[in-house]
Amino acid sequence: MVKAGRTKIRYPAEPVRDDGTRITVRAPWAAPGVRDFGFVRFEPGDVFTEHYWRDRWFAVKEVRTGGGVLKGWYCDVTRPAVLRGDELLVEDLDLDLWVSADGSSVLRLDEDEFAESGLADRDPVAARAAVRALDELEHLARTEGLAGLVGERP
Repeated sequence: MVKAGRTKIRYPAEPVRDDGTRITVRAPWAAPGVRDFGFVRFEPGDVFTEHYWRDRWFAVKEVRTGGGVLKGWYCDVTRPAVLRGDELLVEDLDLDLWVSADGSSVLRLDEDEFAESGLADRDPVAARAAVRALDELEHLARTEGLAGLVGERP
């Protein structure tokens, strides 16, 4: 994943499916140790089933414990994904959304980082697409839920 032109994180993932529009991969929690956001903890053993689109401005990551219990969905607003050989390239645009497993908690994240990024000045078209993507994700999360979007059962 790239952010502001620099590699933010890179990790191996197992390809699950590529239907030409959506690419799905599975990977264990890639960062060292535990990351406690307050509303969720990502920790060694967690498994992320990650869905990326070539035609949408977001990625949806289903997060489960190593034992298979659904924690929720972490969504990144990104430019559309590009698959180059066996490398999936994604540009993070700072905006994120967290949706708890039961759908009771839907949190917009990092809007301050997005405002400070300067994307609205550098690339206003991308900035508008990013905000629309976050709005779309939040609407889906609050109405239909994200399981249908990614074709998974909770």
